[in-house]
Amino acid sequence: MFNLSVDIDNNSGFGFGVVYAIEMAEDILEEEGNLYCLGDIVHNDEEVKRLEKKGLKIINHEQLKLLTNAKVLIRAHGEPPATYQMALQNNLELIDASCPVVLKLQNRIKNSFDKEEQIYIYGKHGHAEVVGLLGQTNNEAVVFQDIAELDIPTLPRELTLYSQTTKSTDKFYEINRILEENGITVKTNDTICRQVSNRDKELRDFARKFDVVVFVSGTKSSNGKVLYRICADQNPRTHFVSSLADVKSEWFGKNESVGICGATSTPMWLMEEIKSHLQKL
Repeated sequence: MFNLSVDIDNNSGFGFGVVYAIEMAEDILEEEGNLYCLGDIVHNDEEVKRLEKKGLKIINHEQLKLLTNAKVLIRAHGEPPATYQMALQNNLELIDASCPVVLKLQNRIKNSFDKEEQIYIYGKHGHAEVVGLLGQTNNEAVVFQDIAELDIPTLPRELTLYSQTTKSTDKFYEINRILEENGITVKTNDTICRQVSNRDKELRDFARKFDVVVFVSGTKSSNGKVLYRICADQNPRTHFVSSLADVKSEWFGKNESVGICGATSTPMWLMEEIKSHLQKL
């Protein structure tokens, strides 16, 4: 027996946008037994499997084109205008669970585009949220993951800067500073979700408190990768797991303290399951 003392980080688990989407899906599945969802409802395979057992069917944009007369859930990441148009053509009923923070951002980008501003979006290429944001600009905005991708001398002297909602605030303001130092007038729109960005500091404090940290996240979660690195920087004995099967008993010593935490796409039931397993070791 290891006799481990195990705590779960209270601030870990689903962001409100994800909770909202999953609750909507579960309500419909309970009543009707099936529902289509455009893309993974959350970047966590274990949670997706749980909902698929209840009748959720994950489809991509190609499959959406062929679908008619059905109900389709739009997940928290949001969608570009083209998706809504296709739904009208195919007589699809869209259940829109786009996160309110994302919808507000889409709206602001659309307004900037209508004013013919030069829009730059700090975000991950190809990420579903970013695809939805780009769609507001007729795919004309410039997306970059790193300032090194931008050829600063050739940039417009005035630009409007936005960010994907799950990016780091520190990095966003550093980009802003570099652009201004190069003589560019930046209209800055801090659209980062504080439920995500505030996790940085909380997790640093959390990771330092324990002998071992188990970080639980789906491998597709970009937010998960960032937060895992933050924990590992504070505590070298941080281990990344996606499911209970990934947990190894050799990580732990007798009477050690273990902290379990995760991304905004990690379900609480999965962290509870891992806690209960560790307490039995």
